[in-house]
Parts: sequence; C-alpha cells; structure tokens
Amino acid sequence: MNSIVIPKGYRSSLDLYQTQKAIALTKRIFQDNLAGKLDLQRVSAPLMVVDSTGLNDGLNGTERPVTFDIPAVNGCASIVHSLAKWKRMALAKYGFTAGRGLYTDMNAIRRDEESLDNIHSIYVDQWDWEKIITKEQRNIEFLQSIVKDIVGCICDTQEALMNIYPVLKYKLKREVTFISSEELLQKYPGKTPKERELLSCREYKTVFISQIGGALSDGSVHDGRAPDYDDWSLNGDILFYNELLDIPFEVSSMGIRVDQKSLLSQLHIRGCDDWAQRPFHKALLDGELPLTVGGGIGQSRLCMLIMNKAHIGEVQSSVWDDETLRACAEHGIELL
Repeated sequence: MNSIVIPKGYRSSLDLYQTQKAIALTKRIFQDNLAGKLDLQRVSAPLMVVDSTGLNDGLNGTERPVTFDIPAVNGCASIVHSLAKWKRMALAKYGFTAGRGLYTDMNAIRRDEESLDNIHSIYVDQWDWEKIITKEQRNIEFLQSIVKDIVGCICDTQEALMNIYPVLKYKLKREVTFISSEELLQKYPGKTPKERELLSCREYKTVFISQIGGALSDGSVHDGRAPDYDDWSLNGDILFYNELLDIPFEVSSMGIRVDQKSLLSQLHIRGCDDWAQRPFHKALLDGELPLTVGGGIGQSRLCMLIMNKAHIGEVQSSVWDDETLRACAEHGIELL
C-alpha cells in the first residue's frame, strides 16, 4: 500500500538548483572517500544480464525482475536487481588481488516494491562495491571494521556538505552500535522487525543490525535475503535514525559473501539445491571465485539523508502514484 508522511511545517532547506548541485557534490565526495578508504577501483557494470547465467540477484527471493526478449541474441535478459554475483565474477576476471576491490554505479528497476512512500521508489540507484578478502578475514570483527569505515565516509561527506550549505543542520552520529537480529528480538519482545529497528535507531542513532536471513529463535526471520550471495551469519544493514521522518533509515545492505559451505547450506534451507548447477554457483563451488565482502549503498537514500529531505523523489526522478503527487504538490514538496 502506498503512503506518504508529511512532516509538520516541512520546507526543503535547499531550493531545486541547490539540490541538484548538492546531489552532484554528495556523490562525488562520497565515492571518492569510499574508494580511498576501502581501496576500490571504479569499473563499468551491466544494466541487464542474460537470464540463463543466473547472475541476477534474487534479493529476498520473491521479486520479479523486469524481463524482455532480445531477438538479436535469441534469448531473454533482465534488468539487474543488484550486482552481488556479477561483482564477484568481475573481481576474478579483472585480476584483482586480496585487499583490493571495485565499485560501480548500479541502476535498477524493482517493479515489486511493496509500497511507494517517502523512502521507497521503483527506481534504485546505488554504489555497488566488492573487494577480495582472505579466509582469515571471514569473521564478524572484520565485517564491523568495514561498517565503521563506510559510516565514517558517510559522516565525512555530510560534514563537507554542511560546510558548503550551513542551512543543513541535522548531524549523523559517527559511532556505530552493533546488534544482531537475535539480540534485537530479545531486547524488544513482542515487536515486529520494523518496530525493533525503529526503537533501536531512536536509542542508538546509528546501528548495524547483523545476521539477517536465517531463522531466529522464534522461527521468524528479521528480513528476507537470497541464499546465494551474503553469508547469513556475516551480513547486515547499516541504519541511521531519520529524525525528520522518525523512521529507521537503511542506507546499505552488505556482508561477507558465501563460501562453498555456506552456499550449500543456505541453498538447502531455501529448497534451492538445484541452483548449485548454475554457472555462477558452480564456479564458486569449484573454487574459481575469490572470497569477498561487498554491498550496496543507496545514492538517492544518502542524498536524501544528508540534505534533510522528506521524500526520496526530491533527489531522484521516478514514477509516483496520483496520491503521492497530489500530497507533495499541496505541501510544497518538489519532486524531480
């Protein structure tokens, strides 16, 4: 169901011209910070992949990709959902070594987005990044160190924008609170996953919720994850408290990727054992792909957060329902 929240008395801190300039600055500053901190090289990436390769990511396993036939290649292709699998193959193909990685601009259409609201759109733009790690780095401590680096890059970018536009006031918290999805369940019993996220963000401001995808002690899952890219014991989401909207604000889903053991285990849990014969999965099981860590960082999400915007349509051009268009027009929220 589509919905929109209009913060009381909201007026954008930046006009349309300033907003467009700030979007460009935010993207330029952040990606340079990220590339330097994580030792990443920018590469070109596909907008679409051929269905038979199995390279398109299933996200939580239920979304339908935008698929179309291509007579010239006698087959079908799909707009990517994300590039988790493609990035891992690219690292091997391009000859990257341990400690180094890549990032790229990823654009997607997610037709099955459950609702269009202040932070959800069918159009997705994000920095997809991936780097090679060693076997010894496949642990929660290393994952947390990467999270701290990313949050540091976000906060550095915000501070740079606040120096240019002093009208931007709300400052993000640099210190990260790490909590697992099971710990969150125990801390806030009787609450839904989204309610638990909100309560934790209100309390801690900047949160990394780990171990997403596997079953919790009550038999539920905190959130869906496809079984074939993140290791469910070594992944998570970076969330900030969005004071303007009073919501948990996810800017990144990331994790240490599956190795042979965790891939087979997670495929079996989801009843997808036959996926092991797909080209990507077979290459991983045959030891042809490197061990990696990676994720996606929302570009429009980050711009919206840093610029204190009330609606993601203020920093990206997308498609909206009539009610959203009407409500935004009535309350002075200028959608691009």
